[in-house]
Amino acid sequence: MREGYKGTGPGAITPDGCAVELYSRLSVGSEPDIIEAAVPAGAHILELGSGVGRMTHPLLERGFTVTAVDESAEMLARVRGARTVHSTIEGLDLGRKFDVVMLASFLVNTGDADVRRGMLRTCAAHVADGGCVLIQREGADYHSNVPRERVDPSGYTVRIVSVEPAGDGVNSVRAEYDFPDAAWTQTFLARPLTQEQFEEALAEAGLEVTEYLTEDGVWVRAVPAA
Repeated sequence: MREGYKGTGPGAITPDGCAVELYSRLSVGSEPDIIEAAVPAGAHILELGSGVGRMTHPLLERGFTVTAVDESAEMLARVRGARTVHSTIEGLDLGRKFDVVMLASFLVNTGDADVRRGMLRTCAAHVADGGCVLIQREGADYHSNVPRERVDPSGYTVRIVSVEPAGDGVNSVRAEYDFPDAAWTQTFLARPLTQEQFEEALAEAGLEVTEYLTEDGVWVRAVPAA
C-alpha cells in the first residue's frame, strides 16, 4: 500500500486503496455519453487507469476500440473485450499513438505532483496528430463540500466523510461505500487544482485545453499545444 493510501472491505485492495470487488459494483453514470459526444465515432481510445472496465465496457458497446491500462492485474482481470496493458500510467510507453487518450477518475488530482506530471506526459506522448486527450478533474467544491453523500439509483450509498490537510497543498480524503451486503472504505491523497493550476499543469506537458465539456468543468478536452 502506498503511503497515505488505505482501503478496507472484502476482496483484493490495490496499492492506492481501491477495492477490486467494490469497483466492479459501481455504476458508470453519464461518463460514456460525455465521451461519445466528444470524440469521433469508432475512435481507438487509450484508457489510462481503466480499473475493472467500468467505462471500458460501455465504450466498447458504443463501437469504440479500447486499450485499457492499469497497474492492478486484479483489476484488469475483470476487463473483457479490450486489449489490456499491466503498467503504471507514468511508466507507460506503447510506442504508438491513439485517436483519444483518456485520463479519468480524477487521476490528474493525484497528491504526488511528479506522478501527475508523468501521467500528463504519457497522455501527450500517446495522442495522435489531430487526436485529443479527455481528462476528468475534480469539481470546484470537491474538497470543501464535506461531508456529503449520494445514494445511487441501484441502491448503494457513497459518502465523502472527511478531507484533512496532509501538507504541501495535498489533502487526505476518506470515502465510504455502503451496499446492502458489504461495505468498503478508501483513504487517498488528492491535490486540489484551480482551473489556472490545472491548465498550467497541462501546458507543462505540452497540452492545451480546447473545451470544458461539462458545465461543472469536470470533463475537459485537450490537444497537443501548437
